[in-house]
Amino acid sequence: MSVTKIFPAETAPKNIFDRNFEVAVSVGSGPTPENPYNAKRVIGIDPTCDAAEGYEVVKAWIGFETIPLEDNTADIVSAFDFLEHLPRAIWKDNELINPFINGMSEIWRILKPGGLFYAKTPAFPHPVAWRDPQHVNIITDTTLGYFAEFPNPNVVPRGLEMGKRYGFKGLFKYEEQSWDGTYLVWKITAVKDE
Repeated sequence: MSVTKIFPAETAPKNIFDRNFEVAVSVGSGPTPENPYNAKRVIGIDPTCDAAEGYEVVKAWIGFETIPLEDNTADIVSAFDFLEHLPRAIWKDNELINPFINGMSEIWRILKPGGLFYAKTPAFPHPVAWRDPQHVNIITDTTLGYFAEFPNPNVVPRGLEMGKRYGFKGLFKYEEQSWDGTYLVWKITAVKDE
């Protein structure tokens, strides 16, 4: 049984985007970060490419290193077809690290208080979540419970507590989770002191 609201993307509530975004950050952006929010400044983050002419992209291996942006920089961070590529855990330099958890902590860090994290990722139980051999992080409709409290906390008992135990350094407020075909869509906001 799904714990998310299910409706087509075109009928999904849009009011969360009815804001003036000064700074948008697109993780895993490639050389041309998108700007569907009409932000005044758009910063792409990608580990493997330079910015195309007219675009701003900083290089960083999200989840493996600190994002080279100040705390509280972004009004919105988007991750389209990205989270599924972050490993859950790896052994590196004689230490077990959690790139997915670290990446979520970094996204929270660079968001302003109340800033929006908007993610869209192929998810279980759909085959597209497994098909690509570089999909190493399978997301479900309960994964969000480790980073944000669900409206019904019994869905992921002790999720936030376990997220902290695993190393998550932030807190998000659940705004909305929905399906767009085979993609799971997260809309969560950063909970921080002003």
